[in-house]
Amino acid sequence: SLEGPGVHIGTVLAATEFVVPAIEVIDSRYRDFKFDLKSVVADNTSAARFVLGGRPRTVAGLDLRTLGVVLSINGEARAFGAGAAVLGHPAAAVAALANHLAARGEVLPEGSVVLSGGITEALPVQAGDSVLIEVQSLGVAGFRLTT
Repeated sequence: SLEGPGVHIGTVLAATEFVVPAIEVIDSRYRDFKFDLKSVVADNTSAARFVLGGRPRTVAGLDLRTLGVVLSINGEARAFGAGAAVLGHPAAAVAALANHLAARGEVLPEGSVVLSGGITEALPVQAGDSVLIEVQSLGVAGFRLTT
């Protein structure tokens, strides 16, 4: 479990069993993803589903800040990024979550699946599209949208 306050990147990395590539599937009611922070939070950040892939890998020897990411739709590379796009380090976002929960008297339970945040911008997809994310050193995750 991660229990704040005072959780930092090192705390998160020490508590992380493994990492894998993930894609968040959003279902936003906002046209062109145009919304203010209050609206998207009230709407549960437009989250609908997530897809995990790759092979679980410990964080030992990985610099999550510099891992490259390529997001492809129908075989065409459409977005690129690196882990540093998430608050400078993906574990920083998880630390912020744990510390926010602590302020509410809650903890991040052991065994939780946590998506640290989007590395690339959100891209629209439609029925029939195949989506694939390739994460350097971690592998791929993907799905085909049927409806």
